[in-house]
Amino acid sequence: MSTINKKSENKKLNFPHTYVIIFFLIIVATLLTWIIPAGHFPRIKDAATGKSIIVADQFSFIKNTPVNPLYIPLKIVDGLVKSSDIIFLILIVGGAFHVIIKTGMFQALTGKVTKFFSNKEELIIPAFTTIFALACMSMGVNTFIGFAPVAIILARSMGYDALVGVSMVALGGAIGFSTGTFNPFTTGVAQALAGLPMFSGAGYRFFCLVVFLIVTNIYIISYAKKIKKNPELSIVSDLEKQENAIESGEATPELTSKHYIVFIIVVVFFGLLVYGGSNWHWGLKHSAALFIWMAIVGGMAYGFSPSTIAKEFVSGAKGLLFGALIIGIARAISIILGDGQILDTAVYYLGNWLASMPHILQGVGMFLMQLVINGLITSGSGQAAVTMPVMLPVADMINMSRQTAVLAFNFGDGLSNYVLPTSSALMGFLAIANISYEKWMKYMGKLFLIWLITGSFLVVLANTFGYGPF
Repeated sequence: MSTINKKSENKKLNFPHTYVIIFFLIIVATLLTWIIPAGHFPRIKDAATGKSIIVADQFSFIKNTPVNPLYIPLKIVDGLVKSSDIIFLILIVGGAFHVIIKTGMFQALTGKVTKFFSNKEELIIPAFTTIFALACMSMGVNTFIGFAPVAIILARSMGYDALVGVSMVALGGAIGFSTGTFNPFTTGVAQALAGLPMFSGAGYRFFCLVVFLIVTNIYIISYAKKIKKNPELSIVSDLEKQENAIESGEATPELTSKHYIVFIIVVVFFGLLVYGGSNWHWGLKHSAALFIWMAIVGGMAYGFSPSTIAKEFVSGAKGLLFGALIIGIARAISIILGDGQILDTAVYYLGNWLASMPHILQGVGMFLMQLVINGLITSGSGQAAVTMPVMLPVADMINMSRQTAVLAFNFGDGLSNYVLPTSSALMGFLAIANISYEKWMKYMGKLFLIWLITGSFLVVLANTFGYGPF
C-alpha cells in the first residue's frame, strides 16, 4: 500500500510546472514559424466599422520570417510588457482584497449569508452565474475578475471550494460573453462586417445563452455537491487545506458597524467599476486605480493605519505574483506567431478546409475553426476583423446564412477562452484564486467537452433552420 502511495506521489511530483507547460507551447509556436509558410492577405479599412479587414480572395505566400529560438526570452519580456495592464490589475486586486479581508468584513458577512441560506446553498450558484451571464452580454469578462475573491469566500463558507467560487463568476460571464447577445466587441463588429443590422438575431442568441447556462449550472452544482459531501474529492484539496490551516483557530467575527461601513464602501466601488466599464469605457488601468482607492478608503474606514494598509496590500499582491506572471509569459505565444507571419496562412488553409466539408457539418466546422484561430488571435474584435472577411464569402458559397456564421464565430471566439493558457481572462481568474492551470483543466476539461457538443448542436440547429437573415 505504501509503495502505491509513493508511486502516486512521484507522479504528482513529476508533473510539469505550469511555467514549463507554457514554455513548451512557446517552443512549439517558434518551431511552427519555421515549418508553416508565411502568408499575407491585403488589408483595407472597412467603412462601417473602421476596422482593418482582409481581402479574402487575394491571399499570397510571402518570404518566411521564422523566429530565432534564441529570441524566445526576449519575446517573453515583450509579452510581459504588453500584458502589463492586466498583470498589474491582478496584483493590485490581490493587494486590495487582502486589505479588505483583513478587516474581517467578508468573514462576518458570509457567516450571516450561510445561516440565511441554510439547506438552500445551491440557489447561490445559479443566482451568481445568471447575474454575471447577463452582465457579460454587453461587456468583457475581464471587468469582473475582481469579483472572484468575494465568490470564493462565499463558496468556502458553504462547504465548497475555490473552483466553485471562480466558476460562479468566470463561467457565468463566459456564457454571457460567448453567446454574444448584445456584445458590441464581437457580435457588433462581426455583424457590421457581414452587413447585418446591429444585434439582429438576438432572440436565438439569448436562447443559446439559456441552454448554455442550464448545462453549466448542472455541471457546477454536481461538482459542488460531490465535494461538499466529501471534501477530499476536491480537485484543489491541497489549496483548501492550506486556506483552512490559515483560518483555523479564527472564530467567525461578529458583524459590527465598522464591517457595515466597509461593506458599503466595497459595494460603492464595485458599482463604480460596473458603471465605469459600461458607460465611461473604462479599461483595465482605470479598474486597477479604483481598487487602490478601495483598499485605502476601506482600510482607513475600518481603522487601519497607513502602514498597516501598505503592509497588507503588499502581502496580498505578493501571493498572486506567480499567477500574474503566467499571463505575460503566455502572451509570448501570440507575439511569436504574429512575428512569424503565419496567422494569415492558418486562416487561409482553415477556410479551404471548411469549404470541403459536408453541408450539415459546415456550421460545426466553422465553430471549431474559430476555436483554433482564437488560440492565435486572442482579441475578439481582432479575430472578427481577420476571419469574417474569409468566412462570409465561404458562408455565401456553401449556402449558410451570415447570421449562422456570426454565431459560429461567437462560440469559437468565446468558449475556448476558458481552456487556453493564452487567455488573459482565464489566467486572471486563476491568479486571483491561486489555482494552477493544470488543476483548472482537470476540472474544466469535461465541461469544455459538454460546451463543444452543446455549441455544435446549436450551430447545426441554426444552419438547418436557416437562422437569419435578420
